[in-house]
Amino acid sequence: MTAFPPIAVRQPETYDIVDDPVVVCGIGTGFEGTFAARVRDAQGHQFGQVTIHAGGTGIWGNYHVSIPLSGVPVTPQGMLEVYEVSAKDGTEINKVTVLVTFGRALLDPYHGFLQHTVSQGQTLSGIAAQYYGNANLWPRLLEANRNTLLDANRVFVGQVLRIPQ
Repeated sequence: MTAFPPIAVRQPETYDIVDDPVVVCGIGTGFEGTFAARVRDAQGHQFGQVTIHAGGTGIWGNYHVSIPLSGVPVTPQGMLEVYEVSAKDGTEINKVTVLVTFGRALLDPYHGFLQHTVSQGQTLSGIAAQYYGNANLWPRLLEANRNTLLDANRVFVGQVLRIPQ
């Protein structure tokens, strides 16, 4: 039988585009059923933090929390950290880090994204021109698709991209 980790984050998944507030859910256990979650940008600036109550010592429970952001992050990329504070010495233990993309850092206000399937001859700048009327906004598409794009000059026919709206 496989043991559950002390903290598991089920949503958001790595490189999901998150909104404000950042909605987090998963399963976990901690000393007296208490652990924490925070959101930071890529430079390490904290934009929100909440306390989570789920389960209990040795009992796993589901959690679902919203973390309001204190402003629009400067960087599109950031992280969600869910962790327990050690009752023994106050250090952060059992930390789970999920890399995320901030929707409002890409486009404010952010309403979600649509999907675009790349066709023959398309480039990020051409796709940006199609959806935003400005080819120079291609970095927005690169940041929104960090999970699939390694090089802004290499998109492939059939590749599905997220287009922030």
